[in-house]
Amino acid sequence: MKKINTILRKEWAEVFKNRMVIFVVAFLPILMTAIPLGILFSTRDTTSASSASMSGINSETTQGMCPEGLSGSDCFQVFMISEFMMMFMIIPVAIPVTIAAYSIVGEKSTRSLEPLLATPITTAELLVGKCLAAVIPGVLATYGAFGIFAFGSWILVANKMLLTALLDARWLIAIFIVGPLLAVMAVVFSLMVSSRVNDPRVAEQVSMVIILPVLVGFFGQIAGLFVLNKVVISWVALVMLLLDAVLVFLATKVFQREQILTRWK
Repeated sequence: MKKINTILRKEWAEVFKNRMVIFVVAFLPILMTAIPLGILFSTRDTTSASSASMSGINSETTQGMCPEGLSGSDCFQVFMISEFMMMFMIIPVAIPVTIAAYSIVGEKSTRSLEPLLATPITTAELLVGKCLAAVIPGVLATYGAFGIFAFGSWILVANKMLLTALLDARWLIAIFIVGPLLAVMAVVFSLMVSSRVNDPRVAEQVSMVIILPVLVGFFGQIAGLFVLNKVVISWVALVMLLLDAVLVFLATKVFQREQILTRWK
């Protein structure tokens, strides 16, 4: 653990000197929180008449999204907020990718990779340290953003039944389980890419491909292709767990410290 803690401190000391990383870590959670809160604020005075066009949201479109006892305007708010809650899933992907993509290839450009790989630290310890250095800020930022959203919703929403519907089990599973799993997937993929390319910008651009599944989920839900209910989110969490295990295994095979040093010299 001492070696891993040393890597954590070293990574954070170097990474957070980069203004782009600081900007992404600070600005992205604020943006992703402001959008659903803005929608909640702008729709809080929606009347039943103005939400009549959304009468279909109580049927198969919502699939249990709107519990019994809520008015049409309340269901309209639940529907609208649920459409944009997927944006919280961008945070645990974008922030870790920004950090991890620089992790290996960035050290080559600063001439610090060779001394690091020459130390007695094992490959597993090195990858775990770098993975945690990127995952922890992304997960904490996601939790913080969701906490601000929950607090803002508590202030804006007078109907506690509506508040419970907004913060239901599917989003708790998504934020607290799927979010960290997404962060691990993004970081491991970024480390694999970063260990194979020679340019930090190329590493970051290629690694951002990992955000595509989140965007597919976001636009697919808006288009009505599927509904991310509690059952779907639970299955996604299980698939993500298996996928993370496979990616970690592949990362240990792809990351060959001797080949990296030889190829980059």
